Amino acid sequence: MKTMAIVLAAGQGKRMKSKLYKVLHPVCGKPMVGHVLDVVKEAAAERTVVIVGHGAETVKSYLGDKAEYALQEQQLGTGHAVRQAEAMLGAEEGTTIVICGDTPLVQASTIQGMLELHASSGAAATVLTASFGDPTGYGRVIRGADGGVQRIVEQKDCTPDEAAVQEINTGTYCFDNKKLFAALSQVTSNNAQGEFYLTDVIGIFRTAGDGVQGYCTNDTSEAIGVNDRVALAEAERFMRERINRTHLLNGVTLIDPQSTYIEAGVQIGADTVVYPGSVIRGATIIGEDCVIGPQADISDSSIANGVKIKYSTVAESVIGDKSAVGPYANLRPGSKLGAECKIGDFVELKNATLGDGSKVSHLSYVGDAIVGKDVNIGCGAITVNYDGYNKFVTEIGDHAFVGSNVNLIAPVKLGDGAYVVAGSTVTHDVPAGDLAIARERQVNKPGYADKIRARAKAKKEKKN
Repeated sequence: MKTMAIVLAAGQGKRMKSKLYKVLHPVCGKPMVGHVLDVVKEAAAERTVVIVGHGAETVKSYLGDKAEYALQEQQLGTGHAVRQAEAMLGAEEGTTIVICGDTPLVQASTIQGMLELHASSGAAATVLTASFGDPTGYGRVIRGADGGVQRIVEQKDCTPDEAAVQEINTGTYCFDNKKLFAALSQVTSNNAQGEFYLTDVIGIFRTAGDGVQGYCTNDTSEAIGVNDRVALAEAERFMRERINRTHLLNGVTLIDPQSTYIEAGVQIGADTVVYPGSVIRGATIIGEDCVIGPQADISDSSIANGVKIKYSTVAESVIGDKSAVGPYANLRPGSKLGAECKIGDFVELKNATLGDGSKVSHLSYVGDAIVGKDVNIGCGAITVNYDGYNKFVTEIGDHAFVGSNVNLIAPVKLGDGAYVVAGSTVTHDVPAGDLAIARERQVNKPGYADKIRARAKAKKEKKN
């Protein structure tokens, strides 16, 4: 049997009070609707239709060809939203998952459990439910004597007895596809909201003698639908705890998980230790036996094994085995370090490649540069790569030595083993094995310092 999915993503999300369309708000680095699509794909959905409305083009731009799309021009309720997919899915045989695009915490394993119950019971519908001590605001799940779901009643339509029920509807369902669209044609808007409720199909199924099951999740966070910034922060917290727990179980040490932020999709190898205050984002991959932090900010980077990074920022960069970065270093996009490199305090790299064993230990800027193996770049050295209009490349050969406070005016090349003495401003290439001195000869003027002080003192006294 074919499995399909309908993702409801047409609501405007006014309570978010944001220019960003609601389902595109990120949770742990990924837009909510992106989490949902990943889940239904993992649960083996062969076709996914996203119902779009407000911000339709923005959602389509983000999701691209990961889904098909149906437009809900007027937001007339969840039942009306699902009906927009009828032209695309109505003729299909199989099971359809219906899920909201603002429920990023639903897990694929839960969807798979629902699908198994749905198939084994032969039900027309299976509802994902949860049990809350305070169910205020949620639709109540009313079960019959046989344990099946009789109906779902929205909060505003509940009687006092129904309002006391603690089992709630999470808004995620599995349906027999053809029965779903047949039942939707019978749904009316005769309710407090004047909308077409998807939940009304439950009563229609029961009247027709079809079974409806409820699959109760043990993880109540899966019921969170994000409608405002408070719920967004709550979803972020739950997702972060889930991500951190997965890394812990995979052999990563998080010294303080509550102060460690790791986004969805980050990969970390076993026996790596992450210290507090660290933020690891995007498509970052970190190898084994690394020490990350304290307070490392890493995004979209590839970190090999045995690397140490502390109090530093690394963005869109590559770091080789057993290299060390920090404290207080800034690796900007395009930085590539070989094995056993050292990038020390207050060093900035940008679009620079360093060969194995090279060192930039402190207070230097290396940008738009190709640096060979075992190169030492001294304190305060700068590759002067920008003339106000264009960027130029500096090339430094293997085993070269660049002294402290050196300016390399690009484009310039230092050959293998070249040596540039401290304080030089290099404007021409230095051939392999040569030593370059580019500074004025020192001149000492005896007693002149005392003359300068006396002159300055006389000026000051005259002024007063």
